[in-house]
Amino acid sequence: MPAALSARRVLASGLLALTVTLLPPAFAPPAQAAEKGVFFPESFTLANGMQVVVIPNRRVPVVTHMVWYKVGAADEDRGVSGIAHFLEHLMFKGTDEVPAGAFSRIVAKNGGRDNAFTSYDYTAYHQNVARDRLELVMRMEADRMSNLKLTDAVVYPERDVIIEERRQRIENEPADRIGEQINATLFVHHPYGTPVIGWPQEMANLTREEAERFYKTWYAPNNAILVVSGDVSAEELKPLAEKYYGAIPARPVPERHRVTEPPISAERRVTLRDAEVRQPSVRRIWIAPSYRLDPEQQAYPLQVLSEIMSGGPTSRLYRSLVVEQKIATSAWLGYNPDAWDMGTLSAGATPAAGVEMDKLEAALWAELRKAAEGGVTEEEVATARKRMLAEAAYARDSLTGPAQTLGAALATGQSLDDVESWPVRIDAVTAAQVNAAAKAVLGKTNHVTGLLLPLQGKDS
Repeated sequence: MPAALSARRVLASGLLALTVTLLPPAFAPPAQAAEKGVFFPESFTLANGMQVVVIPNRRVPVVTHMVWYKVGAADEDRGVSGIAHFLEHLMFKGTDEVPAGAFSRIVAKNGGRDNAFTSYDYTAYHQNVARDRLELVMRMEADRMSNLKLTDAVVYPERDVIIEERRQRIENEPADRIGEQINATLFVHHPYGTPVIGWPQEMANLTREEAERFYKTWYAPNNAILVVSGDVSAEELKPLAEKYYGAIPARPVPERHRVTEPPISAERRVTLRDAEVRQPSVRRIWIAPSYRLDPEQQAYPLQVLSEIMSGGPTSRLYRSLVVEQKIATSAWLGYNPDAWDMGTLSAGATPAAGVEMDKLEAALWAELRKAAEGGVTEEEVATARKRMLAEAAYARDSLTGPAQTLGAALATGQSLDDVESWPVRIDAVTAAQVNAAAKAVLGKTNHVTGLLLPLQGKDS
């Protein structure tokens, strides 16, 4: 699945992915129909077009400060893959006011943490600091939005860094290598098939001029979103936002022009054998609707389907493959609707000791066919909805999670109302809608299957 690959990598996916780790071991389902509201954000727009979102949370005197740029790896020109991620690294190389490397040192010296990540559709920079250090990080972040200084002396050694990062994170990791190949096989024309970190031969030729061009093209306040979560209100934040970000002039930013996938009906298969593989696995991935591109209104039913199939120890896949048949140690189905263009639906499993991959694969596909052809029940849907709504109730317990969820949503074409309406829309999903979405996506024949195997083993 599309993922950010960075030395400062953070997973920023859908609402459930960001909240599930916050859950207590047991919880009571909601006793009444879902109501609109998840994070209850406040929002305003600066005169230069920069959107500002505030998520007040007064529990502790701490804030998460994030700036999201509506540009990512899928917006790169052909032949310069990795330039978005490369620029993310170079954003730490300094301005006249904050020298190279000083940004993170200053944040750490003031008791905070900073990070950044690049994905296909956005690039984000964030800091966690005490409330009384918020103005400091706003001043520094606004400074590098418009005043980044790049020289050959800092650019080309950093290019070596990202090349080494690719070696460590992709080339030395069989699971990531096959994931990259599966992605490139699924998206034959769209830039989602190109790795976020870039192809190695193109990374080696990235230049300072290309990084500066990308920066000057896309890094503008009117192409950015400021999200602040924590001990602050919109009324308190607005003067600071106007002082630092509002002082940066807007610039023309090009529209996102993405190619579309050609019609492909053939299923495809990718197999990787590697001596480093200790745990074989199988996975399959389908192109699916995203929140933004969802003409059949399948995004919310597919989330419910994912919960039914893979939402814990009572889910269909775990119960069948792990508990009853005892042929897998894990089995899952996941859906990612957070994308500017297409989303993805994926399923996979890892075998129990001594189980042949062809047996596991056949059992996994049988369970998915059962869901696509036989459907799910109203009872399963009702139970899944209750679990998902109960999970969402804990979403505000985190400072960073809400900022990540809202930032990713806004950067991929959703509105604040879309996010806040999530409980109501999930609560309205019916079994008929889940069954229609399952049949539409799982019934496609243009999926890609990937097998990760040790050097010695049987290939089905």
